[in-house]
Amino acid sequence: MDTAATTAAPTALQSTGGDLRLAVAVAEAIPALEAIELLGPEWTALAGEASEPNAYAESWFVDPGLRRLAPPGEVRMLAVRQGGRLDGLLPLWIAPRYGRMPVRHVENWLHPHCLLGTPLVRAGQEQAFWAAALAALDGAGWAPAFLHVSGLVDQGPVHRGLIAAARALGRPCDTVHRTRRALLASGLSPQAYYETNVRKKKRKELKRLRARLAEQGELRFRALAAGDDLGAWSDSFLAIERSGWKGRSGSALASTPEGEAFFREVLAGAHAAGRLQFLRLDLDGRPLAMLVNFLTPPGSFSFKIAFDEAFARFSPGVLIELENLRVLEHPDIAWMDSCAVEDHPMIDSLWSGRRSLVRVTVPLAGLRRRALFQICRTAENGSAALRRLLASPPAPGPEDSRDDD
Repeated sequence: MDTAATTAAPTALQSTGGDLRLAVAVAEAIPALEAIELLGPEWTALAGEASEPNAYAESWFVDPGLRRLAPPGEVRMLAVRQGGRLDGLLPLWIAPRYGRMPVRHVENWLHPHCLLGTPLVRAGQEQAFWAAALAALDGAGWAPAFLHVSGLVDQGPVHRGLIAAARALGRPCDTVHRTRRALLASGLSPQAYYETNVRKKKRKELKRLRARLAEQGELRFRALAAGDDLGAWSDSFLAIERSGWKGRSGSALASTPEGEAFFREVLAGAHAAGRLQFLRLDLDGRPLAMLVNFLTPPGSFSFKIAFDEAFARFSPGVLIELENLRVLEHPDIAWMDSCAVEDHPMIDSLWSGRRSLVRVTVPLAGLRRRALFQICRTAENGSAALRRLLASPPAPGPEDSRDDD
């Protein structure tokens, strides 16, 4: 991999013996694993001062992903500094395809367990961060075509900063895809929120299911506490997930050594950083459902849920999500991102809020890059128009123009 520095004028960030120095706002791409070693506490400090919290961009989450799930040596970390202060970090790689088109381009690096793509950017420096990042990529010989960023919070500070930086350069920042997912945010108490957002008939049914489950033995909700064994809790989660449909389909975390190691290391890192919330629903001491959340004040993220399918008739996954509403009582947490797929039937029926995420594409400098951007965007627009046309109902014909009694 070419690891040469890329510059956002006038001066490039230099790495000398592990010491990062600069005088003016600049950006440099360095191997991502090297960045973890070099940046250390700076990365942690940036997470606490970011304009938008993102657990999936913190070092304790990124590090296991790079070591266990990334293509070896293919991820660069774009670091932006101003006056010696770290103002933003963005993991990048060269994606070989853009949708169905074999067009290499720069893309923020995400893996299947990374559920938000917003980079950590110091509050108030969003436009400056993207201006430095785009200038660095413009001057990088290794950066082809355009920048494609997935998983930005729609019209959040970081998204708006990219729009402004691109506009200042006379470039578009095209939103090429948008999706929505459930968000928990309310000033109500957990009980009041539940009664307001879940219809009475469903509440009655869930109460009945919980009562029937309690007839099977001692029912208890627990959260990982200081004296609990995180390794044992992780074992239980992995076993429950592997015993269900994910295990049968080969998509459970424990289906591969890399997936299992990644999960254990992420939870250990989150726990050490004070970011982990681990919940479980037990029946006679046996876990029936488990839920992993990351708490990143003022927000939080729901990461993974698993339940014992032998007890599916009692909806243990829904019951633990009802217990999860207690996060509304947390003094430092204003919201929780479900990180679920759009139109998820379970969580969408419990949480009334929604969060919109976007994928955006910005051209880089140079005639060839601009041409590739235009070709890809024209093809995308044409494909979208065709899908709309095919989805449209046919115009009424003469046989449909009639009066019915």
